[in-house]
Amino acid sequence: MEKFLTQLFAGQHYNEKNFFLLAGPCVVESEELVMEVAEKVAGICKKFDIPYIFKASYRKANRTSASSFTGLGDQKALEILQKVKEKYSLPVVSDIHAHDEAALAAAYVDVLQIPAFLCRQTDLLVAAAQTGKVVNVKKGQFLSGPAMKFAVEKIKQAGNNKVMLTERGTTFGYQDLVVDYRNIPWMKEHGTPVIMDVTHSLQQPNQTSGVTGGNPQLISTIAKAAIATGADGLFIETHPNPAVAKSDGANMLKLDLLENLLEQLVKIRKAVAE
Repeated sequence: MEKFLTQLFAGQHYNEKNFFLLAGPCVVESEELVMEVAEKVAGICKKFDIPYIFKASYRKANRTSASSFTGLGDQKALEILQKVKEKYSLPVVSDIHAHDEAALAAAYVDVLQIPAFLCRQTDLLVAAAQTGKVVNVKKGQFLSGPAMKFAVEKIKQAGNNKVMLTERGTTFGYQDLVVDYRNIPWMKEHGTPVIMDVTHSLQQPNQTSGVTGGNPQLISTIAKAAIATGADGLFIETHPNPAVAKSDGANMLKLDLLENLLEQLVKIRKAVAE
């Protein structure tokens, strides 16, 4: 495992040979929800020796409709994420959308995530790199895995070697995504850990309703294939009741289904490693 990942997970008991997990609700909806999900997922990951990073966006800047929920307010949401770190001794990841957000978010989170649509924004990548935090860049839906070498170069040239890349599907027509699993080994050639964003790769964007659709019934299929093809980590958005989630409910995994899925994935990982 990369040295910076070993440091990131230093407070956890885990098996280095296992995949790691980024999981949580799409957005900080409330402190109660965040704590419920963090406690449940942390317990499951401890059971299976899976290194765990809690995920929730403190603000959602990229929404289809102007009426969609964007957050509780930056400061309030970031303080809730800090409480997760302190209470459960977990590293935390959250998105940033502009270069002037990097320093603010870095004061609270351990991993700065660059959304797929913004993966070519040089000033954003450089600002994230300059915080010294781990930077997770999602591959644009319009890019190939090999093309992500330029994002990696921008971050490393800014003096930060703590880079991860995430596959999250490729645009297929106007309202669908497909996963090209060749991107996993291709992006690993850039010398970074590679994560599979299981739930966002099942989105059906650009719906006329103004709300993104999804295919959550395929979460298990996408996750299993990612582990089999060498993904180092998985990204899974999960919620106790996706039907009432304030963002991305159409493609999230119901929280009570997570344990069984992770149990299966650990077995696949072990089989692939043998």
